[in-house]
Amino acid sequence: MKIAVIAHLKFPIGQPYLGGLEMHTHHLAGALRARGHRVTLFASEGSDPALVPDPVCPPTGDALGDPVACERIERAELVAYERIMEAVARGGFDIVHNNSLHDLPLRASNTLAVPMTTALHTPPFESLAEGVRAAKPGMIFAAVSPSLAQEWQSLVPDARIIGNGIDLSTFAFSPAADPADYVFWSGRIVPEKGTHLAIDAARRAGMRLRFAGPQPNPRYWNEWIAPRLGEDVAYVGHLSHRELARQLGGARAAIVSPRWEEPFGLVVAEALACGTPVAAFGRGAIPDILDRHSGALAPADDVAALARAIQRAVGLDRRACRRRAETLYDAQVMTDGYEELYREVLAGAPANRTRAAVFERPAA
Repeated sequence: MKIAVIAHLKFPIGQPYLGGLEMHTHHLAGALRARGHRVTLFASEGSDPALVPDPVCPPTGDALGDPVACERIERAELVAYERIMEAVARGGFDIVHNNSLHDLPLRASNTLAVPMTTALHTPPFESLAEGVRAAKPGMIFAAVSPSLAQEWQSLVPDARIIGNGIDLSTFAFSPAADPADYVFWSGRIVPEKGTHLAIDAARRAGMRLRFAGPQPNPRYWNEWIAPRLGEDVAYVGHLSHRELARQLGGARAAIVSPRWEEPFGLVVAEALACGTPVAAFGRGAIPDILDRHSGALAPADDVAALARAIQRAVGLDRRACRRRAETLYDAQVMTDGYEELYREVLAGAPANRTRAAVFERPAA
C-alpha cells in the first residue's frame, strides 16, 4: 500500500523521544516501511531521516500556558496542516493514517477521495472533539486502550482497540536487577506525570531512585524537583532508548505516577519488556496494561499507597513481566493490528475486529 502517515508537529519524530506519541509514530512508520509499504511521513523538521519524512515545518513546540505562544503555534500548525492535506490530496495514496492531534485533517477528510483512518491517542479535548464531529461520515477510528475508547464512547461508539507496541529487542529482558538496588522513573518531567510524587513515594518505601526524561517545564523542575534531589534521588538525563532500557532493566521496580488519565502508558510496557515490575497509580489505561503478576496499583495521588505498591512490586516475577509484554505490547503485533484496520477501511465493510486483550487488574 501507499500510505500517508500524518504526525503531530510539536516535536520531531525521532530519538530521544519527547513522549510516547513520537515513539509510537516512529515505530509504526518504520515497521510499515519494513513490511514493504510505501510510507510518506508528514512530520516536523528534525525527524529521523531513516523514515524519509516529508518535513513540513519546524517543530511547533508546547505553549506551556503562554497565550501568545499558543496563538503563534495555532497559526503555524494551521498553515502546516493545510499544506499536508494539499499534498495528501495529490499524492496518489491508498490510505491516510491520521496520527495528529489536530482537527484540520479530520475536517479535510470530507474533501478527500482517499480513505482516512484516525488513531485516538488522548482523551477528548475541545478542538479534537470538534474535528471528530466534523469528520467524513463512516470514518473508522482506533483507540490505544479500552479505557480511552470508553472516554470517546459518546462521540466514537465503535472505536477499534489497537494497543501501542514497543521494540522488544531494544527493551531486552533482564533476569535480575542491578546490585545497585534502585527503582526507576522515566517520562517527561512535568506536573501531569507526577515526578515529585514518585520521588516522595520511593523515599517513603526506603528505596533509592533514579529518574530520566526531558525537562520541558523549567518552573516545575526548579520548584518541585530540584529541592528533592539528594544522595538517594539521582537524575540521569534524557536518555536514548538503549540507555533507557539498560537503566530500566537494572531497576528492582519502575514507578509510574500520572496525575491525569493516561491514555496508554508506554513507560509501563517498556518496563515490563525489561522484566521490571511496575508500581503505579491506577489511572487511565494503566490498570488495563498491568495484571497482578506484573504490577501493583495505588489510588491516584496517594503517596503512602504508592510506597506500599513499590514494596509489593519488587517481589514480583520478572519473567511474568516479560511474558506479558511479549504477548500484548510487541510493536509487530501493533503493526499487524493497523494493517488489519487498513484492509477493513479499504474494503469499506467490517472485517474481523482487531483483538483487544482480556485484562486482569492487579490488586490495589
